[in-house]
Amino acid sequence: MNRSRIALFLLLVFALTGAYFVWKPAAEVPAAEVNIVETPDFKADSAYQFIAQQVAFGPRVPGSEASQNTLKFLVAKLKSYGWTVTEQPFTAFRYDGKKLQGTNIIAQFQPAIAKRILLSSHWDARSIADKDSVRKDEPIDAANDGASGVGVLLEIARNLHEAKTKPAVGIDIVLFDLEDHGEPEDYTGEHKPNSWALGSQHWAANLVPANYRPYYGILLDMVGGKGAMFPHEGTSMQYAPGIVRSVWATAADLGYSHLFVDQDAFGISDDHTAVNEIAKIQMIDLIDLRASNGGFEFGSFHHTHADNLANIDKSTLKAVGQTLLQVLYRE
Repeated sequence: MNRSRIALFLLLVFALTGAYFVWKPAAEVPAAEVNIVETPDFKADSAYQFIAQQVAFGPRVPGSEASQNTLKFLVAKLKSYGWTVTEQPFTAFRYDGKKLQGTNIIAQFQPAIAKRILLSSHWDARSIADKDSVRKDEPIDAANDGASGVGVLLEIARNLHEAKTKPAVGIDIVLFDLEDHGEPEDYTGEHKPNSWALGSQHWAANLVPANYRPYYGILLDMVGGKGAMFPHEGTSMQYAPGIVRSVWATAADLGYSHLFVDQDAFGISDDHTAVNEIAKIQMIDLIDLRASNGGFEFGSFHHTHADNLANIDKSTLKAVGQTLLQVLYRE
């Protein structure tokens, strides 16, 4: 049967049977629903005030009145929110052999719950502005590099204290001292690879609470800056890549992927290094690294006097704090 006869035959069949076809577009496949759970509303204004209060004491360098006043403030504030607080004093030696006295602060929320999440930051300030062109020998405010992480964690502590619905996990906050007293940029003496993050090295070797085994940890370092970017820090990807991807996916669910960028950066020796290597606790580092020449580098404020309150952006604080609350309540 040729094509013309086939066509006539089909027309006759359709006419006799009333058969017809209607084209319908393919049904739309619904996008996967984002699993956003209800959490407290992270107040960036409150976190900012916590940062401002720390900066107002002056640079939190070891042995200073500002350091002692900040220590008292942090301990009292955490206790006021119902957290169980322990101070861990210790002695450490700087890169040049100078003896330093420090104090780590450990705070626990819902201590009876076995499954625990660790959140941390450092609370000290660098004693020199070695990357600056002026006043290089003077301490810096460290509003971002130190106070911002603490401010976010204090606001989370307040949120959890006041929340009617609590997360299903216990949370521990560890504020490390003596993180930022490593070798200066122009140092010509013998290199000591462990000259940074002295407080976390001590805590990791002398865990408080004893035999502490959290599910994982998240370190906050420089989490309040204007124009912040949080790529996948290299040491975090070495020890806990799954946790990195989970936290970054949570941030994306909340609409913060412009800050939590899906790119890998270089590895850093920070407080999470000792926690991973000495305590054998998986911990990631949420740290601000700026895109530069196809890679990443520290922001221009880093270890300069430009690291002051004018460098703090409340929208960055909001993104970090709300992401962490979502992480905690999803557990």
